[in-house]
Amino acid sequence: MGLVGGKVAIVTGATSGIGARTVELFIEEGARVAFTGRRQEEGEAIAARLGPNAVFMRADATLETDWKRVVAETQKRFGRIDCLFNNAGGPAPTGSITSIDVDDFDDAMALLVRSVMLGMKHAGAVMVAQKSGSIVNNASVAAHLAGYSSSMVYGAAKAAVKHLTTCAAMEFGEHNVRVNSVSPGAIATGILAKALGMEAHAADAVAEKMKDGFAKAQPIPRAGLPDDIAQTVLFLASDRASFINATDIVVDGGLIGGKLYSAHQEQLRQTSKALGIR
Repeated sequence: MGLVGGKVAIVTGATSGIGARTVELFIEEGARVAFTGRRQEEGEAIAARLGPNAVFMRADATLETDWKRVVAETQKRFGRIDCLFNNAGGPAPTGSITSIDVDDFDDAMALLVRSVMLGMKHAGAVMVAQKSGSIVNNASVAAHLAGYSSSMVYGAAKAAVKHLTTCAAMEFGEHNVRVNSVSPGAIATGILAKALGMEAHAADAVAEKMKDGFAKAQPIPRAGLPDDIAQTVLFLASDRASFINATDIVVDGGLIGGKLYSAHQEQLRQTSKALGIR
């Protein structure tokens, strides 16, 4: 039996990238998965490929009515909910804070923060009644430090997700329901291209092209992959993580650890040269 054998999971934002890989991995490891997204064709194709244990439900994670429906249908089909991965997200307004449109700000906060709150509200209530469950929220390295996203709004929203995770963990933990978050670094998906204005389908298609640039961003000399995040989510959802609660796991190859060693050494050499030191 796999790491999540017999468990029932909900994964949002799962028609591409991190979400899609997480659904695949959970199925491989023995779970039954209800997954959501707004792109019907892509979702149905993933479900058809993965078989009867993967069920796609078209839903908008920012809408409470959709959350009520998804949770109710998951319970009706599978009888319980053991895991929730709040992964739905997307780009936020870029540029100076002096130029951000208020409606765009509100839309980004709804997608990145409200969706997480709604998932914990409705799926979390089922888990509390069961006295068991694991919730994983997708945060970001941008939640930890400024300048790690194309959008300061995105960074602020993810910081809110990270702290909301901790707050919910302190409540739900008393009912044996764990709440944690994962903070991805430079992961080769389409989200950056979307933030820069590329249409969603085209952005997903160029994810492979991001790898070369992302490979230079951190000490580990490769780009992060959706599987890196999916594996972390799998662990947090499994019973192997049964004493991990109110924790954020950074999965970034060392991106926010500090200056790259080789670049720092080169800076020291240039400084020594400028000072006439040999």
